[in-house]
Amino acid sequence: MMTTIGTEGSILVPALHTPAALGERLGLSVGALAQMRYRGNGPKFIKLGGRQIRYSEADVQAWLDQQTRDRT
Repeated sequence: MMTTIGTEGSILVPALHTPAALGERLGLSVGALAQMRYRGNGPKFIKLGGRQIRYSEADVQAWLDQQTRDRT
């Protein structure tokens, strides 16, 4: 999902999710997402400035696709 910003020129920016919003969507706590970032086994994330973390919809979807399994 892309968002158009501005009125004079179209700048396409990917939809970004906060850890709280993504956690709610996936049924995970913010702390669980933080552990996944630390361990490197969660969705790719974007670090904006100091501590602001965001997840792009494309990266979340790619990570979810990788979690698909045929067996346990």
